[in-house]
Amino acid sequence: MDSEIALLLSIIDEAFEKKAWHGPNLRGSLKGVDAETAAWRPARGRHNIWEIVIHAAYWKYAVRRRLLGEKRGSFPLKGSNWIASRTSSADKAEWKKDLKLLADIHSSMREAVAGLQQKDLGVVPPGSKVTHVRTIFGIAAHDLYHAGQIQLLKRLHESRKK
Repeated sequence: MDSEIALLLSIIDEAFEKKAWHGPNLRGSLKGVDAETAAWRPARGRHNIWEIVIHAAYWKYAVRRRLLGEKRGSFPLKGSNWIASRTSSADKAEWKKDLKLLADIHSSMREAVAGLQQKDLGVVPPGSKVTHVRTIFGIAAHDLYHAGQIQLLKRLHESRKK
């Protein structure tokens, strides 16, 4: 495997689930979050943790699709970008299903990155303005951004109980 591809895999792994120096990654930020907490909104019209999970899964799907040159339309849920959680209640089974969706789509995106060669990194796919390498860096940053949001939402949820 090219050293550049190995480095990119390390970056997306650290942002999603591997131990990192910076604190919780995306999956780590979701540890211990139950369905009730995931469904809680800090205010009307604001996103909840559950929606952030589905949003992160969607963009991992979009990155995979761009890397492989696939057409749109194969994301398992209807919609794009900010998709409302499947249920208005705090359904444990649905929450677990959406956490699994995030992990599965991350895994398939990671496989797409692992299948690249160094010459692919500078490619700008049709319909995009950025290279594959920038897209991969971007999805890692996206994971970390939303990990921070989730950490904040968890603290806000806890503080309302006091």
